[in-house]
Amino acid sequence: MNKSATLSLLVGALMAAFSTAGQAADEGQWMVRARAVNLDMANKSEPVGGVGASDRISVSDKTIPEVDISYFLTKNIAAELILTVPQKQDVLLDGAKVGTFKHLPPTLTVQYHFLPDGQFRPYVGAGINYTRISSVNLGGLYLENDSWGPALQAGLDVKLGQNLFLNLDVKKIYIRSDVLAGGTKVSAVKLDPLAVGIGLGWRF
Repeated sequence: MNKSATLSLLVGALMAAFSTAGQAADEGQWMVRARAVNLDMANKSEPVGGVGASDRISVSDKTIPEVDISYFLTKNIAAELILTVPQKQDVLLDGAKVGTFKHLPPTLTVQYHFLPDGQFRPYVGAGINYTRISSVNLGGLYLENDSWGPALQAGLDVKLGQNLFLNLDVKKIYIRSDVLAGGTKVSAVKLDPLAVGIGLGWRF
């Protein structure tokens, strides 16, 4: 094979490779979504004081803002970092407010997108949540500062325009903390919120 033919084949192969890469990344590898998310707390806490006690701690439900940043590793697989600002929550003891605390719950998931080129693009994801608890004001009760737990996710992106998407998203996040009084554990709070969100996404 002469040099001219070899060069022609090489150029052709490079053009085909760039063409395929362009098709795979025609919408860009990044996506940013902004959502309004309702946190529906499971509130499966242990009785304060242990077995035989009746007082139980619960945490109020809340709607919060959320921003996430996704990077598409392939057309089907993406990593998503889910962020918000510290959220203040009311704490109830058998229905009566006893105080507040703040939590910051960044979550990282890996997603599989089933129909990456369609108008309707469902996905599922799984990952890990880290929650930082601060500004605890519970009248003598204290919460642990950190919580680590799994997160499960399912959602749908609906293409509205060239780079604009409507997003529906549901996550189950496992957030738990021991409740302390004078350094002694008196209960364990299992918040485990179901986070249901709706928002818009931009692909670039």
